[in-house]
Amino acid sequence: MAVAGILYFLAQVLILKNLVLFGVAFCFLYLMFIILLPMEVKTIPSLLISFVLGLGVDMFYDTMGIHTSALLAVGFVRSRWLRMLVSSGTFDEDMQPTVVNMGLQWFLSYSLPLVLIHHVVFFYVESLGTGLFFDSLQKIIASVIFVTIMSIIVQLLFYRRRRGI
Repeated sequence: MAVAGILYFLAQVLILKNLVLFGVAFCFLYLMFIILLPMEVKTIPSLLISFVLGLGVDMFYDTMGIHTSALLAVGFVRSRWLRMLVSSGTFDEDMQPTVVNMGLQWFLSYSLPLVLIHHVVFFYVESLGTGLFFDSLQKIIASVIFVTIMSIIVQLLFYRRRRGI
């Protein structure tokens, strides 16, 4: 798990930092590390991991806590959202909620709200309520679509299906 976090972090700060489509779609793929944590990870560990990862990204982006605050919002909501989507006993708790393990429809219903929360917090904190509502809304929609598509591609390329015991 730690290796995956380091890989997401390095990919974000070294490769994806300058990847912006059409000036509006930003690729914050590091967010997927928090979303793809095993289902057994509870809120407090998720918040700690979110804080460390967000702070590291903030250091490289020079954004003074914006990535951290957005990632903490996702880390806070994640386990509650999982509890609403997964009935107890349906899946193994140590399973990762990936497209490969759970299916595309379930993954989209799980990840899209979390990606949306991240991007709403990020872009509205970034604009500081300066009347850039429609600019921020455009960035949010484009970035949510971009990150979701990229995360599905990454999962299909690099994640393996968990086999039954």
